[in-house]
Amino acid sequence: MPLPTAHEALIYLMVITSASDRDMTDVELARIGEVVKSWPVFMDFDDKRLIAVAQDCQELLHEEPGLEGALELARKAIPERLHDTAYAAAFEVASVDLEMRMEEVRILQRLRHHLSVDALTIAAIERATKARHRTLT
Repeated sequence: MPLPTAHEALIYLMVITSASDRDMTDVELARIGEVVKSWPVFMDFDDKRLIAVAQDCQELLHEEPGLEGALELARKAIPERLHDTAYAAAFEVASVDLEMRMEEVRILQRLRHHLSVDALTIAAIERATKARHRTLT
């Protein structure tokens, strides 16, 4: 498979995170759409392609070498300066439904490893995301 664009690879990581527990909720799918429409990193991405890119990711996961291959392709396609942004996008999707299943935790661990994001950056991303999702009730 050819190397995805950086935009496609970022979407792959969000889709992989959402699908990790085999239950892509409407809330997670909506958040992927919101991230693509509102984050500056996607400013020059045609959001009408989102569904097609997500489907490409699903196909990729069913081919050899599966998850490892998809993670490696994403790592290669995303510039190193955006690895923390990639982790932030994946964590955003994992945390949006206010519960994180073990499968999502494992995927996030694998992303940290593949993207080589340092522990302090990880902690800052996770803390900021959790704070953003809190409600008064």
